Amino acid sequence: MSAAPAHLGGRARVLGDDVNTDYIIPSRRKKDSLDPQVLKHHLLEDLVPGFAASVQPGDILVAGSNFGCGSAMEVAVTVVRGAGIQAVVARSFARTYWRNAVNNGLLALVADTRGIAEGERLEIEIDGQGVRIRLEDGRLIDAEPLPEFVLALREAGGLLPYLRTQGRLK
Repeated sequence: MSAAPAHLGGRARVLGDDVNTDYIIPSRRKKDSLDPQVLKHHLLEDLVPGFAASVQPGDILVAGSNFGCGSAMEVAVTVVRGAGIQAVVARSFARTYWRNAVNNGLLALVADTRGIAEGERLEIEIDGQGVRIRLEDGRLIDAEPLPEFVLALREAGGLLPYLRTQGRLK
């Protein structure tokens, strides 16, 4: 199965290094609900107060190194998707966050994010030639290539929807 080419565009929301899962969604917020539609109002509230209210559908998180470090809680991915953020581009990811992103259909790209400005319009192109990020000024940043199966999972909306389309899960 070959994943279809993808083209995404959105506004860059720039963060720094070592954004941990408790910054993404504070642990105290998960006591009442794990519903991403409830939790999205608290996205990054301890790191960037007011961030959740400023998110626009289609925004792209741009981070430094070690994004998603800390605990392996899946809700740190589902809340990002629930907020309408379509991709995270970082210099590196914590392994468990990247795997949770893949399993939940969130596009997680590794690329050199230095030089991407807050609010800058980004275009992400995924095709047989690789993954590229086009910045407003025309610069291109190559992201690490994604395995075909990761693209297929993303296209399906995550691991469970993918397994359903394959008749392997009812």
